[in-house]
Amino acid sequence: MRKPQIDYAAVFHALPGMVALLTPDLVYIDANEDFLRLAGRTREQLLGRYIFDVFPENPNDPAAAGMRETRESMLRVVSTGERDTMALLRYDIEDSERPGTWVEHFWSPVNAPVLGPDGRVVLIVHRVEEVTELICARGRTGSDSSRAVLEAELYTRSRELQEVNERLRRAHAREREVGLSLQAAMLPAPTLVGHHRAAVRYRPAVGTLNVCGDWYDLVDLPGDRIAVAVGDVVGHGLEAAGVMGQLRSALSAAARVADGPARALEALGLYARHVAGAESTTVVKAYIDWDTHTVTYSSAGHPPPILLHPDGTVTLLDRATDPPLGARPEHVPRPEASTAFPEGATLVLYTDGLIERRDEDIDVGLARLADSLVRHGRADPEALADALLADLLPPTGNTDDTALVIIRL
Repeated sequence: MRKPQIDYAAVFHALPGMVALLTPDLVYIDANEDFLRLAGRTREQLLGRYIFDVFPENPNDPAAAGMRETRESMLRVVSTGERDTMALLRYDIEDSERPGTWVEHFWSPVNAPVLGPDGRVVLIVHRVEEVTELICARGRTGSDSSRAVLEAELYTRSRELQEVNERLRRAHAREREVGLSLQAAMLPAPTLVGHHRAAVRYRPAVGTLNVCGDWYDLVDLPGDRIAVAVGDVVGHGLEAAGVMGQLRSALSAAARVADGPARALEALGLYARHVAGAESTTVVKAYIDWDTHTVTYSSAGHPPPILLHPDGTVTLLDRATDPPLGARPEHVPRPEASTAFPEGATLVLYTDGLIERRDEDIDVGLARLADSLVRHGRADPEALADALLADLLPPTGNTDDTALVIIRL
């Protein structure tokens, strides 16, 4: 069956109800037919213009607050990347055919973000429920007091909704703060990496609760060896931080007794079956042996580590990849692979927040990481870590958290 071709522009203009699109600078770039009709404006009067130049506040109403509340709501959307539901508001509009005449309107707006590939807000969807007719009809069929009661009731209900949303925002902010503090306590700077240079980074998501699921671990092993791991727990907030702490500790212990990364991941997988929220966790484990100049690794559904050679070539360590933790109903031995490394090579482990972007194939992100590694690879691990984050993460922050480990071999 042939896939239908959808004209999304036509769909947008035919949407029932008032819908407009604005830039993060609050400039109109499109509006559907209902918006134009109910707002009493032509397309030419809207497009390319700042919203409050088109719809200024009624100068005859000193108590008017519609412009201020709408602006604050839209700017919250831009800064947080999250939807914002406004309370019912009165927003008078100047009659375009009778300058100086203001017509009262009662609107219930919702502002929602459209995110670009880098996670930043590129558009604001401004949807308005027009309830003026409801209030005016009540005023025509009843007394002025009845209309006032209805207005007050609608206003009160909308304010209650706004207060609930505000309480949820504050609760999310507290959970985010506590979760990040907990994660920071469980992800200290590495101290047990022998005499070899290493750098670690953790960058929380900006403006969302998608934090506290990424983690790393480094373990000093007998001989000139270390074990390193990076993982990503599905979920966010305090729950993800708790699961992350349990899995990190369990894998750290397993690395000290297992005879290789695959066996360590098998032990972790068995343990994860008894940890709520651990299912679908991805993790990669690598053992580095400087006596034999080899990296032995195993991956449970995680993006592949990258080995940067001194000559500037890169190798993806992707020959031992298996499904994430808990993806199989029964225990199955995990694969393991080894690769030799020359002195002066660099090993990089990371979570998907470093490379993945919406509407972009993962290979594009991997190529971007490889290119950045080649350009900055001669830097020491600390400087290299900062350079990779600067190259690969949006300057305003990412919508997913990111963990990064770099080891000079």
